[in-house]
Order: sequence, then structure tokens, then C-alpha cells
Amino acid sequence: MFHNILSQEVKGKKTPKAIPVTLSTRIRLARNLRQFPFPGRAEVSQKRAVLSQCIEALSGIKHLNDSISVEVDDLSELDRQILVEQHLISPELSQVDEGSGIVLSPDRSCCIMINEEDHLRIQVLRPGLDFNSVWKAADAVDSGIESAINYAYDCELGFLTACPTNLGTGMRASVMMHLPGLVMSKNMDKVINAVNQLGIAVRGLFGEGSDANGSIFQISNQQTLGESEVAIIDRLNTTLKSLVQQENNAREKLLQDDRTKLTDKMSRAIGILKTCHLMQSSEAMDLLSLVRLATDFGMLPEKFRGLADKMFIEIQPGHVQFSAGKSIEPSSRDELRAEVLRNHFARTPSLVLNS
Repeated sequence: MFHNILSQEVKGKKTPKAIPVTLSTRIRLARNLRQFPFPGRAEVSQKRAVLSQCIEALSGIKHLNDSISVEVDDLSELDRQILVEQHLISPELSQVDEGSGIVLSPDRSCCIMINEEDHLRIQVLRPGLDFNSVWKAADAVDSGIESAINYAYDCELGFLTACPTNLGTGMRASVMMHLPGLVMSKNMDKVINAVNQLGIAVRGLFGEGSDANGSIFQISNQQTLGESEVAIIDRLNTTLKSLVQQENNAREKLLQDDRTKLTDKMSRAIGILKTCHLMQSSEAMDLLSLVRLATDFGMLPEKFRGLADKMFIEIQPGHVQFSAGKSIEPSSRDELRAEVLRNHFARTPSLVLNS
């Protein structure tokens, strides 16, 4: 099964040291083939022709040696859900039945979606804040494809895309950020309004329309036309630096204003994770957020930040069902999720509280 491959540990690749506020960096490039209509207007035969050409072009790119290629309609519903939860494909692609596919690199850092909203969605995803290497990798894959395929491109508008908001560079640069300080201090709405005015979008964990459970937000550029890729990344980096500073300030203020209340919340979160018997994913995300925050404050050993980041994904419905080996009802998922969390947090020490 495809999710058996996805569940394997990646060998031979060191994960960068975790950055407390920024969980991951992603760059996505939208591209289309010149001679075919966009996927939303294409016949199934045209989509299959695009799929065939794209997979052939991708097979010759050295960055994708030993990659996995699969058609979406060959995946089970659970396979698709796991891919969405790992941020490798979009919820929209998971609903497509014919003529769409995925090419996934062995280390899962690069995933190309074929015939989603556009013919190609090239994505590179890495831990921490790392726009330079992520952009370099995405650009290399993009250049490799362009050497074999004629892109739809206009000298004035840039890359042509199904949605006008992606015209120009076709690039969405984004980070996943953990912002519990701003959430608990009730300043997140102000931050969202401020960055929106700068052309920056703030969404939930799984993108547009999703909730920000666990105080995790996806921050990305909105403008793609009339601005270079480097300029977009520079502008986003400037905004992110300010966001990190505001988050750190909010955390310090929470500690100063009511340290006892905050440490009580974090201690209770640990207690619940160690003893729970029923757990919904939204509640689990919020509790894991508090564990991660306690680690950032130095009140728990560093390894618990990595554990919280891992559990953010593994407590999602698809992953819980994969661990069960079958599709199960929500009530049974809540029971199994609680068991998984109890096992991982059974030996969590008490918080180290400095005066």
C-alpha cells in the first residue's frame, strides 16, 4: 500500500535542529503546459495526456531519482487522507478521481501534484525556517521540467495559471508557525489584520478554510504578479521576523503577568496526555501546543518539542486509522488516539519551574 511507503522512516537524512516558532518552510510553484486547457476545463483524455507528459519529464530530473509516481485514482481514501495530513497534497487533489497523479521524492521533501487546479504544482517542504535552500531546490526541479515541457507563459503576465491570483511567478512561499503567545494574549486577530494589509495571508494548519488548532498557522504571500521570487521571499522574511518577535514578546508578557496560571495550563496538559482515555484531534492539538510551549520555555527537555511536532501529524484521523490497520469510526479513533498519546507521554517529567 502507498501509505506503507509514507509511514517509513527516512534514512540517511539529518533533520535540522528544531526552531521554536517556525515548524516548516514550503515553496509551491504553479505551472501549466502551453498546448492543453487548464485541468478544470480539460477532457479526461487531455488530462491523461498531461499526466503522461509530466511524469515522463519528471523521470529525467536528477533531484527526483528513485521517486514514487502514482495516479490519484489508484490510491485508497485512507492513502489520500494521510497525504493531506502530511501536507504532501491538497484536500482538493484528494477528491479528484481521474487523470491526476503525484510524484514524490524518496525523502518526501518534494511532491509534485499533477492536474490539481493547475497542470503542475511543484512543492518543496523542509523543517524549520529555510527559504534559501527550499527555493533553490524548487527552482532546480522547475528548471528541469521546463527543459522538457513548454510552459504556458506570457511576456507581460508571466506564468499563466488557472486562478488569476497565481499569475506571474506562480509562487506561494509559506511557513508553518506555532503562535500560542499571540493566541493566548488575544492578539492574533490584530496580527492577521496587520499582515493582510502587507499582502500576507494567514490560514490554519491545513490551509484555506481550516482551523488553527494547536495555535499553528500557515503564513504565505498573496501577491505573485509584478514581483520576483526573491522579492517575495525577502518581503515574507521581513514579516516573519516581526511575527517571531511579537510572539516572543507575548510569551514573556504571559509569564510576567500570570506565571502560575500559564504553568498550571501546561502542567494540566501533561497530566491529561498521560492519563486520557478519549481524545478528539482538536483537543489533542491544543494540549500538544502547551507541551511544545513548555519545552520552548525550558521547562521540559528538548526532545518533547520534537515529540509534539511528530504527534501533531500522527494524531490526525488518517494516521490514527493507519495505526489501527483499518478504517474505524470516530469514537474508536478517539479511544485509539488517547492510547497513542498515553504511551508517548507516560514518562513525561514534571515541569522545571524556575523562580
